Order: sequence, then C-alpha cells, then structure tokens
Amino acid sequence: MHNACCTEIEEILPGSPAHRCGIVPGDIVVSINGHPVRDVIDLMFLGGERELNILVRRKEKKLPIRIALKEGENHGIVMRPFKIRTCVNKCIFCFVNQLPKGLRKTLYVKDEDYRMSFLYGNYITLTNLSAQDRKRIAQQSLSPLYLSIHSTDKAVRNTLLGSAKAQDVLKEIASFKSHKIRMHCQIVLCPGFNDGKQLEKTIRDLYKFYPYVSSIAVVPVGLTAYRKAAPKLRSVEKADALQALGLIDAFRKRFKKKHGDPIVYGADELYIKAGTDFEPLREYGDLPQIENGVGLVPSFLNQAKRIKLPQVKSRTRFVTVTGTSFYPFLQRFAERLGKADVDLEVAGVENTFFGRSVSVAGLLTGRDIMKTLSEVVKKTDIVLIPDVVMREGESVLLDDVSLRDIEDLLGAKTVVIPSTPKGLVDAVAALS
Repeated sequence: MHNACCTEIEEILPGSPAHRCGIVPGDIVVSINGHPVRDVIDLMFLGGERELNILVRRKEKKLPIRIALKEGENHGIVMRPFKIRTCVNKCIFCFVNQLPKGLRKTLYVKDEDYRMSFLYGNYITLTNLSAQDRKRIAQQSLSPLYLSIHSTDKAVRNTLLGSAKAQDVLKEIASFKSHKIRMHCQIVLCPGFNDGKQLEKTIRDLYKFYPYVSSIAVVPVGLTAYRKAAPKLRSVEKADALQALGLIDAFRKRFKKKHGDPIVYGADELYIKAGTDFEPLREYGDLPQIENGVGLVPSFLNQAKRIKLPQVKSRTRFVTVTGTSFYPFLQRFAERLGKADVDLEVAGVENTFFGRSVSVAGLLTGRDIMKTLSEVVKKTDIVLIPDVVMREGESVLLDDVSLRDIEDLLGAKTVVIPSTPKGLVDAVAALS
C-alpha cells in the first residue's frame, strides 16, 4: 500500500529541473522509472539516473513527468520526513524513560528505525525488523547501519532490552554480513550485567564478523536523577571504567597488530571516569563513532594543539560554558589562549536538571546555564554558547530556554559558536 505521507513533496528547489517541469509542493511521488517510491531513501536511490520518468499524484490526477538531468545535477525534490518507527523495548537503562515530564514531545520519541540509522547514524536494536525490511536493506545496500548490541548473550541482552522476544542478534548480524552490509556497534556498559567476562565475550563474538562489523564502541550507561529504580543497575565507577579499558586495550592492541585497525574503542567518558590519559588520536582510526562520544575529546585536544592563536587587540572578556566532564580540557585551552591575550572565562555547569552524574555539555539545560552564568557574567562580557547545547536547527535548548532568554537575563551579548577550537578562536577574533 502506497504511504502518501512519506512521499509527499515538501519543497521544490527554485530553478531546479523539477521546478522547470512543473512539479509542485504537495504532489505525491508514486513511482520513478516504473519503481514504486516509499520514502526519501527510494528517492535517493532512484533519483540518481540521468533520465527520470516520475509519476506524481496531484489531488485525484496522476501526472507522468519526464526530467532530464545533466551530469551531477540535482532534481530539486525535497520530500516530507517520514514517520519514525518507535521502539517497543523496555531497556532498563533507556534514557528517554529517565526524562522528567514537561519537556518537548520530540524528546520522548524512542527511535527504532533502520532508515534513521542509515541516514543519520541513529543506533537501533534490530528488534522490530520485518522480513520486508531485511530484504530492502540487502537490496539497496543500506550501509553502514549503527547497532545497539549491549551483549551477544541472548539472555543478558534480553534482560537489558527488557524484552523476552528479541531475536538472536548474531543471526541478524550474520545475515547482514552475507549481504555485505557494514555495521558500527555500540555496547552500553552496565556494571553487573554486561561487563567483565560478558564484555569480553561480546567483543569476541562481534569481531568474528570483521570487517563488516567495522567498529565496536563501549560507552558507559547514563543514569539521570529521574530514573525509576531498576534491579542492581548503577553508574559506571572508576574501577568499572579501569576494568573495561584494560580489556578494550588488550583487544585493541591485538587487532591493530593483525589488521592495522583498532576496531574496538572506549568512549571518552570511560577515560574521564577512570582518570587515565586518552589514547593518541591516531589510535581512533577514522573516528567511526565520534558522534557517540568516541574520540571527541582527543580530536578537540589535537586541534587545539595545532591551531594558530588569534591576534586580538580588544580587552573584551569572553565567557563560555561546558559540562563538568569536559571542563578541565577546555580550561587548559583557555589558559593557552590567555598567553595570546585572549581573556576567556570557562564555566563548568553542573547538571542539576538531569542530575550531577550527567556531565556532558550536550545535555545541559538553559536554566542550569543561566544559573551558573548569573554569578559569573558582567554586562560588558560576550557569552559564547557551544552549539552542542542547542537543539539541532533551532535556537532553543533542551528545556525550551532560548538564546534570547539567556541574553535578556544576563544582559550581555550572547552568541552560539561551533564546539571546536577553530569555532572558538574564530568567534573571538571576529567579536574582538
């Protein structure tokens, strides 16, 4: 059955071939070159031909339209986003289930959609795939996919997922391997459940599918102050982090020697919790899971070490914020900037909203930032807000506090900047 909401055209780019051929927003794309269109992924795969015979539905009429594309030319069709499939698991560590009431509705969406995994790198558990989905993944080579594994022991994994019906994940991975689908896997480390020997088994099992399992990341479980009690579930402490990193390091060295590829990585938060130095940036390969917090800090430190310091003439004081886990690293960079006469104050913001154990910048709220900065900022300062604390594509934070709200409260100019050394240096140079 044709799902019109997934194939309705939201926008036609001005001056594009589709615009010139008379396609308009609101048209429904039925097929391209005789192949039915289900969503934006089909548009991506079918829309790459030089000649497109597109059948669109406009109200009650079906209109055949031919588009001839030049080499490298885009057809100009932008579809509405498809409805995201949600997760039916009851993971004992699910972050969405640990959110307080009253936040925006989009924050409570538990994404479990293989299309979002392919398009945006979202992690999925593979527990809601139909036979048709598997066939499509194979036929269209939807690769890479990002998978939440947690454990390859079925009983342990099903306990973590809160689902007795989850299929054997190794069979799913074997099927993907047979179709040459690449996979990036994550293991959310839950002490007492999938650590120690269980973690070792999971890494060994996943490694058997290398190179199609291209990377394995171990990330510590995140628990907020709003979490309902779960049996024996606790945060990763220093001893847990040290144990996990020791195991990861042993595998990493072996894999690097055999394949020239580390394959398995510890999240930055594990190193911070363990109080140990990060691996050199070269040990993170091509940073396959940097969006998962793997290699983000080493990458920042490497860029900070190499960047040319700005030559500023003004005596403006800048103030920026970050989470408590990243504070020491950003403070070190601020001290280096100070040698170039850049006056930068770094405020480490404690997360009283989700709980102090949640220490990453990306989960800071506007209220916590305003509370911290109200004791630091003067009206003559310029406040630099890292983009990682903003909702993607929006000018508001997690709790709907806007940039304007922060600026009004502090009475100081407030600017959003990229969360990189270059972004910080460029902002200082421009605003000075």
